[in-house]
Amino acid sequence: MPSFSRRSFLHLSAAASAAAAFRVMTEPMLAAAARRRPHAVDAVMIDSNENPLGPGQAAREAATALVPQGGRYSDNLTDELVQTFAQMEGLSPDYIHATVGSTPPLSLSVLAFTSPQKSYVTADPGFETGMMLAPAVGARVVKVPLTKTYAHDVKAMLAAAPDAGVFYICNPNNPTGTLTPHSDVEYLVANKPKGSIVLVDEAYLHFSEAPSTVDLVKAGKDVIVLRTFSKVYGMAGLRCGLVIGRPDLLDKVMERGGWNFMPVTAVAAATASLKDPQLVPERRRINAGIRQQTFQWLDRNGYAYIPSEANCFVLDTKRPGQQVRDAMAKENVLIGRVWPVMPNHVRITVGTQEEMLKFQAAFQKVMKG
Repeated sequence: MPSFSRRSFLHLSAAASAAAAFRVMTEPMLAAAARRRPHAVDAVMIDSNENPLGPGQAAREAATALVPQGGRYSDNLTDELVQTFAQMEGLSPDYIHATVGSTPPLSLSVLAFTSPQKSYVTADPGFETGMMLAPAVGARVVKVPLTKTYAHDVKAMLAAAPDAGVFYICNPNNPTGTLTPHSDVEYLVANKPKGSIVLVDEAYLHFSEAPSTVDLVKAGKDVIVLRTFSKVYGMAGLRCGLVIGRPDLLDKVMERGGWNFMPVTAVAAATASLKDPQLVPERRRINAGIRQQTFQWLDRNGYAYIPSEANCFVLDTKRPGQQVRDAMAKENVLIGRVWPVMPNHVRITVGTQEEMLKFQAAFQKVMKG
């Protein structure tokens, strides 16, 4: 039977209706909201943390082959995706749900585990979706500065919110692309308040060599891990992700509105991507090479930035970041948004080598303006 058959359809329908009342902000929505003018078709778009390489060849072929069957829901394809990931990670399929990207389960986790009595705790700067949604359920949002090495300050997070319902860890972090050691996440899990969860967003994990926290899920901890095929797998437009956790935790998340059928082309492409052993290491190599070349250019020209292990980094603009964004847009180069805690910085997505060369030329022109 499909996994959703364990729950009441009426209960799910009511929960889905309630969830629909909240405005869930995704990365592309946030990027689009920060733009002040329409962009040209040929603009260099390095503002949304997309992967310019797109889906891998196996994923493209799998999705194309499924188009004639697009009139069917095909639950068996989703089951295959879950089974494939479960076998790779040594998990029971009950610990995994396929989702339309990773933003929906992030948002549903906020609905499930925060309230007026249970705070939402996040890094500052950090990915904004959870902190934007938490006030809608009356939850206090606690923003904790990153450490001097730009990791999540887990001890400060614990001290700031003894009433926490959710501790959100994006690792590598968005926007900085920096890593939080696995041992720090373990410390947070071991010392968090009873009844709270640690929500680990691993959207950018595969751009780095860092270990996953899925091992904490295997150990039965109060941890939920988010994965997406939008980043290293290049499937942002196809929308596919996974949420991983103990079945009792996933039930609380999914009953808030997680009952849905997956897009068949996305599921087929995601499954094919998982089965391609060369895709992740090759894309990690390509991203790291272009990122390092960009850093070397910034170093040579005296521009400051935060070293990153992901496909984005934060750049010091030495002036209001929004002014630089606007000036770069006039040069047909769209760069990422500004976080309030770092008003003189912008986020840059690592694009293709050609795109980064255009970025360098435009940035040099703007900074010498």
